[in-house]
Amino acid sequence: MGATTGAVWGRSEQQDFRSRVRGTLLGAAVGDALGAPVDLTDLEEIRRVHGPEGLVDLAPAYGRRGAVTHLTQLTLFTVDGLIRAQVRRDTGAWHPPTDLHRAYLRWAATQRDWGPDLRRKDDGWLAREEWLYARRDPTRPLLLGLGDDTMGTLESPKNTGATGPEATVRSAPFGLLVGWEPQLVAQLAVECATQTHGHPTACLSAGAYAVTVHALARGDSLDGAVQRALALLAARPGHEAVSQALQHALGAVRQGLPGPARVEELAGAGTAEAVLAAAVYCALVAEDVRHGLRLAVNHGAPSAPTGALTGGLLGALHGETALPPAWLAELEGRPTILELADDFAMEMTQGPALHNPTGASPGWLARYPRGDRT
Repeated sequence: MGATTGAVWGRSEQQDFRSRVRGTLLGAAVGDALGAPVDLTDLEEIRRVHGPEGLVDLAPAYGRRGAVTHLTQLTLFTVDGLIRAQVRRDTGAWHPPTDLHRAYLRWAATQRDWGPDLRRKDDGWLAREEWLYARRDPTRPLLLGLGDDTMGTLESPKNTGATGPEATVRSAPFGLLVGWEPQLVAQLAVECATQTHGHPTACLSAGAYAVTVHALARGDSLDGAVQRALALLAARPGHEAVSQALQHALGAVRQGLPGPARVEELAGAGTAEAVLAAAVYCALVAEDVRHGLRLAVNHGAPSAPTGALTGGLLGALHGETALPPAWLAELEGRPTILELADDFAMEMTQGPALHNPTGASPGWLARYPRGDRT
């Protein structure tokens, strides 16, 4: 799972990669936080409460401005799981879906427990972040899928009727595995989606989103990134609904000025492929990140996941410096997100200097233990 396949990470390449990692994770979290106060609220009500332009700034949710939902929580545990997979590879064990499942079980514990349990020595640092123990409306498929230790797989997926966008949103970090081939990125995202969302369209939407972020993180244009995702999808059985949704998003770009009606038309079903299509549309027509995110949340469809997916795309495309500073200043958990993003970037570019089969930095192993317990 190295981040280099023949490439050499120079200083400028490392800095660009770190900016895109930060941009992806912060952008997704900001989009989630912007959409949280108006999630599944119809546009008329949004305008009644927030003014004729709708929601244009962060608003209170869960008792504060800038609060994130379970979508951001799970995305952070995806990053944690990917780092842990890399570290555990030194032991000869190599099955990333298992490491991701363990990470998601650590998230599930945050939804049950009052706070960090310091007796769990293999939790690592992220599971000890107290702010992550807030329960932010996790959906039933998430709680059911991670309600026991049995891992959903391609052969035996969990919740085969679950079509929501939650697994897609948490898949952005898979796209940051820039040294992997796109088809492997898609495969990992699909496999990990089955742990909570076993419906084919939910799994394939997760794969499509991961591949799109992957192309952006490698420097591709957004249109080019979506085309790569479509090409990869075409080889997979049952891809038609996801491919059609993405094609619909691309076509909508040419259909006049962007507005809430078009976003709601794309996202209205609330399924993974519909929300993904709306996010792709918002990112494609965005004048800047602020405009794209406002467009992504002002409609009657799911606002938090549409905002999170849009923010992840724009962050991967432009890097962290394109994100609105005033929104970042109020974003819940920003220090944790930055710390995790930088750890991920360091692991992917300088992993061998941190650990190898014959030795490791004690500090790194304390943060990302190799142990099997969850």
